[in-house]
Amino acid sequence: MTNATDIHQHLWGAPLLAALRARRTPPFLDGWTLHLDGEPPYEVDPADHDPAARAAQAEGDGLAAALVSLSSPLGIEWLPPAEARPLLAAYHEGAAALPAPFGAWASACLSEIDPAALTEVLAEGFAGLQLPATALQDPAGYERCAPLLSVLEERDVPLFVHPGAAPASAGVPGWWPALVPYVQQMHAAWFAFRAFGRPRHPRLRVCFAMLAGLAPLHGERFTARGGGRNEIDPSAYVETSSYGPRAADATMRALGIDAIVHGTDRPYAGPRDLYLGDAAHHAIRVANPRRLLKGKE
Repeated sequence: MTNATDIHQHLWGAPLLAALRARRTPPFLDGWTLHLDGEPPYEVDPADHDPAARAAQAEGDGLAAALVSLSSPLGIEWLPPAEARPLLAAYHEGAAALPAPFGAWASACLSEIDPAALTEVLAEGFAGLQLPATALQDPAGYERCAPLLSVLEERDVPLFVHPGAAPASAGVPGWWPALVPYVQQMHAAWFAFRAFGRPRHPRLRVCFAMLAGLAPLHGERFTARGGGRNEIDPSAYVETSSYGPRAADATMRALGIDAIVHGTDRPYAGPRDLYLGDAAHHAIRVANPRRLLKGKE
């Protein structure tokens, strides 16, 4: 066991599985078949949500900590409050009961913002808050989510921005949501945070999933089109899920090694060797996740 941290995994506890199976409209589970708006039915592997099996897998990955989060593409956060809150409570209950080395990101209802509810959940030991990228793509999104982000600043815990639900698109292949709308969402969220989020929340630490859809690689265009000098934000991070050495190397050149943290998106993808050397390996898996989660020590 090392001191490595994976900040991006998904593992549905028994309470959430039961709550999803009790529903008849998306998102819902029929046995192990997941039904979502905008995506084809997906056959879930039961082993992917077996806490003991996943804990053994995490140990095999050399992890001291693995943070699970609600799958934002489910769209739970945007459901009407009467539907969202029981599902969120089920997620939090199951996540809090997971064995070591698991920790978890909190989630929050977005159809009715409740900062007091978030404060209560964070007090239970959750690492920070995950929000879908679809909630943070324009000034109105930051206006709406400001009470939640202020709670994070007050408690000195980070925000994790994850792809949200994909719009319905008939006739596309199964990989389409992950390669088109998810990437577009993360790209928009990265620049929206720069334009609208950071001015409102100067003390907030934030991490963007999947290398922010490679948005940091557009820094030269940002400058050329009047965005400014493209300064590096020392409290903004990106995680590596689903990407390999070429994308990680390019992002490191754009942002520096201190901005990159290890995330896999298990069970949908596993860890990859980025071939960046021992010092970078330690920074990405140990030192940088510690700074993201705990701040400068």
